[in-house]
Amino acid sequence: MTARQHLLSRAHHVSSALLGSRLKCARQPCFNTVQRRLRSTDSQLASLLKVSPEVADALATNKPVVALESTIYTHGALGDDLYLEDIVRRNGAVPAVCGILAGVPTVGLSTEEVARMVHEGAKKASRRDLAYLVGKGLTGTKIHGGTTISGTMVLSRLAGIRVFGTGGLGGVHKGGENSMDVSADLTELGRTRVAVVSSGCKGFLDIPRTLEFLETQGVLVSTFADGQQGNIDFPAFWARESGIKSPSVLQNEAEAAAMIYAQEQLNIETGLLLANPIPEEHAISRQDMEHAISVAVGEADEKGFSGAENTPYILRRIRELTEGRSVPANKYLVQANVARAAKVAVELSKLMDGGSRSSQAAAFTIQSPGIRKVKVENKPEPSKVTQQQQSNTADILVAGSVALDLSCDYAGGVDAQGNKAVSPLAHVSNPSHITQSVGGVGHNVALAAHKVSEDGKVRLCSMVGDDIAGATILANLESSGLDTTCIRKLGREYPSTRTAQYVAVNDADRNLVMAMADMAIFSNHSFPTYWNSAVAATKPKWLVVDGNWAEADIQTWIEAGRKHGARVAFEPVSAAKSERLFAAPKQGGQLPLRLFPNASVDLASPNQYELSAMHSAATRNEYFTHSWFEVIDTFGMHGSRDKFVRLTSAEITDMGLPQQNIQLLPYIPTIITKLGAKGALVTMLLKPGDPLLKDSHHAPYILARNYDDHPHVGGVYMRLFPPVETVKEVVSVNGVGDTFLGVLVAGLAMGGRVENLVDVAQRAACLSLRSHESVSMELAGLKGELRLAVERE
Repeated sequence: MTARQHLLSRAHHVSSALLGSRLKCARQPCFNTVQRRLRSTDSQLASLLKVSPEVADALATNKPVVALESTIYTHGALGDDLYLEDIVRRNGAVPAVCGILAGVPTVGLSTEEVARMVHEGAKKASRRDLAYLVGKGLTGTKIHGGTTISGTMVLSRLAGIRVFGTGGLGGVHKGGENSMDVSADLTELGRTRVAVVSSGCKGFLDIPRTLEFLETQGVLVSTFADGQQGNIDFPAFWARESGIKSPSVLQNEAEAAAMIYAQEQLNIETGLLLANPIPEEHAISRQDMEHAISVAVGEADEKGFSGAENTPYILRRIRELTEGRSVPANKYLVQANVARAAKVAVELSKLMDGGSRSSQAAAFTIQSPGIRKVKVENKPEPSKVTQQQQSNTADILVAGSVALDLSCDYAGGVDAQGNKAVSPLAHVSNPSHITQSVGGVGHNVALAAHKVSEDGKVRLCSMVGDDIAGATILANLESSGLDTTCIRKLGREYPSTRTAQYVAVNDADRNLVMAMADMAIFSNHSFPTYWNSAVAATKPKWLVVDGNWAEADIQTWIEAGRKHGARVAFEPVSAAKSERLFAAPKQGGQLPLRLFPNASVDLASPNQYELSAMHSAATRNEYFTHSWFEVIDTFGMHGSRDKFVRLTSAEITDMGLPQQNIQLLPYIPTIITKLGAKGALVTMLLKPGDPLLKDSHHAPYILARNYDDHPHVGGVYMRLFPPVETVKEVVSVNGVGDTFLGVLVAGLAMGGRVENLVDVAQRAACLSLRSHESVSMELAGLKGELRLAVERE
């Protein structure tokens, strides 16, 4: 017998013992038949991007961030005493040096990482070079890349940074109408929405043609007046004047921030060039510079310096002709530009916060493109939502769907025999009562947790489209007091960005007949860097992930939660979507989920159909491995049917629910199966020393004990909690299971134990059964009961 045949034989044996020969672990095809969905380009790029924890936190909490290029260090001649990061910090922002470190596109390079790039050597990396360097890195060739303005803009846009401070822009070289020597910086500005603060373009370039090129590209060009009156020139790098009038003028950083904000709200994808004249005390006169440039450019032409050799030769000759004055001028203008960029970033952060911001203000503004509409006028007193959002962290982060729900309740009628009809008829119009509300599994869980949490530290991370439904949802969330700082709005340039909608058709008794859901916004779009940023910034005690995300995103959320110390709960949503948790193995055969005692997921709350689907997916994708058996064997369970019947019922046992719970327990140590009118079945894998193992009150529910002094497994707890009440007048079943999980997780985040919280969670679910809303407005009345349950020993 081969090892694989032996494994399958053991799986069949264990399954048969647990199910009483009813539930079998039949061998299934090991290949993954799920068709991969097309994902957005931004998703694929973002999955390769590394963002430093400091920058990720700043982006996730709306702290001002300024991007800095790395070529100024790897290929510059200004020395190592620029102190650009310090300048950004002194002006209230977070610096983010961009570059390719050993083949990895990185935003937020440390001083040590930059020094490594300088010491080991780096290639110049413009847009065209990024795929080459990163692709080389993926195949094992680790090359450093110092990003130019163009390359830095790409990485900035990908990370969600809106402001970039640099020295001087590239442009159209003199004679460029013939040589076609045009910097990639200009075309990048024409397609990448980042505001670049620079001292115009290099002074030896063809400034009129550069501005004309930018105009053709649709780039906003505006110059800071910087104390000047009247007509303001577009600066000429070392000189404050160029003789060319600026297309428009900025009086201060607040005006610049307003233009960046407007550009984004209008979904204009081109960049902005904010020209900042060199400080007057460090400037070189226009006449001196024109003479030096004329000589240097003429010599370059005569000696045949063109292409990549042209600019270095001209800069070297300008340095000589100005007797070295051009180098310190260059240094001072870069520092001034970076300081100006930081001030613009601060003003933009204020604008997007809706007024004056404190250092602790939190707004998830790395959503790009498309940002949450906010009122920009100052308010004398912050609202409850604003006060809550000024705390970066939250006890609970819910990563899931928010949708506009339509509930169609059949109004009744008469069937063909003249009897009262309960169910709507197919293929015809039916009378009904239709109500609209904000729902979505993630929203419902978050709102339920928010209503019973004493401090309200609950945050929802989700996505909406730039449409009427999205605007309705955002207004509703803010009015309910739910934290919306992690709600991303996707602009129309993304495909399939309709705000999620759910339509439920219920019979006359309010029982669900069928439902239709459009959740494409969640399965078609992925922003893994942002998801990691949200978890890093929130630092939740509990992360709740719902099954509406694509398989890869569910794994991204779970991994981010574990990485940042959160306990993870999974809400399956539906039978089909519940299977996404047990995804097919990755390349190399590695399973996405880890086993107890390092399980990836701490808790799941399926109904009986979702539980069965999860078990089928685990069987089909071969999760029942040798390592799984090592955990299962510690239970010491043989002939368990009688125990299952005693702890649940013959009906529930014959349905296979206890057996499926046991088999999934090594991957999910706590499973709460929602059984509707039958209550809730709790199955938990207990560690040695768990108080339940010694409590006489809970002794009847100890399904199995480990007597071999196993370091991690103490026993298995199984208990059927009967329903706390029978609801006769059901108004709506929508959101009932979500309410249950939201209240349960709220209690867990407060320090409670599952077995003490189930009844309160059931009571909350009953309130939602009686409510037209997906989550009952009366949940706040359970705060006291939840607190008592948490404090119960």
